Amino acid sequence: MPNPYFQFKQFTVWHDKCAMKVGTDGVLLGAWTKITNAESVLDIGTGTGLVSLMIAQRCMANILAIEIDKNAANQAKDNIEHSPWKDRVLVYNTDFKTFSCNKRFDLIVSNPPYFSDSLLPPDTKRSTARHTNELSYYELIEGASKLLMPKGAFSLIVPADNFDKIKEIAALFNLYPIRQTQILPKPDSIPKRTLAAFSFSKTSSLETNELIVELSRHQYSQEYISLTKEYYLNM
Repeated sequence: MPNPYFQFKQFTVWHDKCAMKVGTDGVLLGAWTKITNAESVLDIGTGTGLVSLMIAQRCMANILAIEIDKNAANQAKDNIEHSPWKDRVLVYNTDFKTFSCNKRFDLIVSNPPYFSDSLLPPDTKRSTARHTNELSYYELIEGASKLLMPKGAFSLIVPADNFDKIKEIAALFNLYPIRQTQILPKPDSIPKRTLAAFSFSKTSSLETNELIVELSRHQYSQEYISLTKEYYLNM
């Protein structure tokens, strides 16, 4: 039986009530996202609350985490309540498509639903969490553009082969990539994920690089260790 929780250095994430468990994508996004000068953060589709907790560990920002699934939202609330940052992170059970807020955020993050062209899995909750039927890339980016401060950043992790499409959509809302990291599972593999940060300001010096996760089974690259060592117990 899978472990119902994942222990990090400074917090614990229970995920037995969530469709999507703690995984590499969320850890990468939480560790990679720059939090410089961020005082307000919005986490779209927080799931277990993982990314919000990781960001809370690194800065003093107030964080609003929204989640459409009631069970996941309740578990995220529990995870945050038992963390050192319960006074700075608020979980809200709502659909982002109908979410409204009278403030804007310095930083918006999302580990969004994806695999829009693949067959849906049989479990409905998992479908909502991992597919774009409930929240399309267009809806995600349009909503983020309305909630982002003029000098803010929007960071997300997506399948690498969807990134060009996402970049085109973002440009419709005057959002442009300022930082991009291709994620390779192993040295001889093609990129599987792309970490990207967008802002309203175009840049002629886009920061790009690659990150290899594993050199071999359970032997992590130095780059991955450096990125995640403040979180993982055994890094």
